[in-house]
Order: sequence, then C-alpha cells, then structure tokens
Amino acid sequence: MKCPLCSSPSNHFYTHQHREFYFCTNCFSVFLDDKNYLSEAEEKKHYEFHNNDVNDKGYQQFASPIVNRVLKDFSSKHSGLDFGSGTNSVIVKLLKDKNYNIVEYDPFFSNQPEVLEKRYDYITCCEVIEHFHHPFEEFKKLHQLLKPGGKLICMTDFFSETQNFDTWYYKNDHSHVFFYHPKTMEWITKNIGFSSFTIEGRVTVFVR
Repeated sequence: MKCPLCSSPSNHFYTHQHREFYFCTNCFSVFLDDKNYLSEAEEKKHYEFHNNDVNDKGYQQFASPIVNRVLKDFSSKHSGLDFGSGTNSVIVKLLKDKNYNIVEYDPFFSNQPEVLEKRYDYITCCEVIEHFHHPFEEFKKLHQLLKPGGKLICMTDFFSETQNFDTWYYKNDHSHVFFYHPKTMEWITKNIGFSSFTIEGRVTVFVR
C-alpha cells in the first residue's frame, strides 16, 4: 500500500472491525486503506452529528490551545483562515470577539472557494488534518495559502511507537483516516517547504 503523504511503500499494521491500517516506515504515519473511507454523504452526515456549540465552555476550552497561540503570535491587523471549520467554528467566534480578521472554509459547511484565492498570515486547523484523504496535496495547498513567514497551526492526536493502537480511541472515529507521528511533521516540514515546525502538546505550528 502506498503512503498518501510520501508515496512510500507501507506495511499492513492493524485490522479493526474490517478496517485496514498501514504504517509507513519513511514518514512514520499510520493511515487507513482508502477502500474503508466513508462516502462523501456518510462523512457529511457524521460531521453533522458533532455538537459544535460555539458558546459551550467545554468546546471553547477544547479549542483554546489554538486560539491562545493565535493571540500570542498575531494581532487583529493580521489575516487568518480557519481551514476545515465544520458546522460552527468556535475558533472564528472567539477570535472575532477580539476583533480579529479571520474567515472560514469547509468543503461541506462553508464552501467558499474565493477564500482559497487569498493568502493569510495564519491558518488554523483544529482536528482537521486527521481527516485528510490526500495529505500531501492538502499540506501543499495550505503552504501556498500562507504569506512568507506565516504560520499553520494544527491540532491533532499523535501516534507513537509506544501507543497501544488496539485501545487508542482516536482510530475509532471512522472519519479519521491519517495519523501523524512527530517524525511525520518533520517530513512535512522538509518536503512541503516549511522553514520550521514546533510541537507543543497536541498542537503543531509550521512556519512558512
């Protein structure tokens, strides 16, 4: 099976309820066989069940690592994009409450192709990159959407060699198809064209 990020041959890793996962020894990713992907209609229906109440304090707290990073590194003068914003973006709500200039894009719920024709000082991806069917193309697109020196701020759960994949809750979401190791972020930085990256907890910041 070819890795959808780095195109290297990958080995069968795990089977979970007829869903086949593969491990790439080149970029250290784990990914789902594309024959097990949800259909587009199934995927949209799955996301519609997410309880994205932007006024919910728990939801706001969940997204706070990304929001706080934007507040730390950027001002209201900078332009931002929340990529994969979902049914309701708590990131956009919290930043707009502070008069930040941020727009949203989501292929299902906020499909505004015109926002992908501009470039941004920062892009946020909160629980989005694990849904990428074509991660190489998606990261290339995100890189191109950033201004020089701009930052891509992503939040996801990391796979590690010590992770008990059998009990790992993150794989059980059928819309999660691609999982990242810290070494995967290093591969992305080198091969997509970012200048550097840092990892703080569940948050990775790529610098263009």
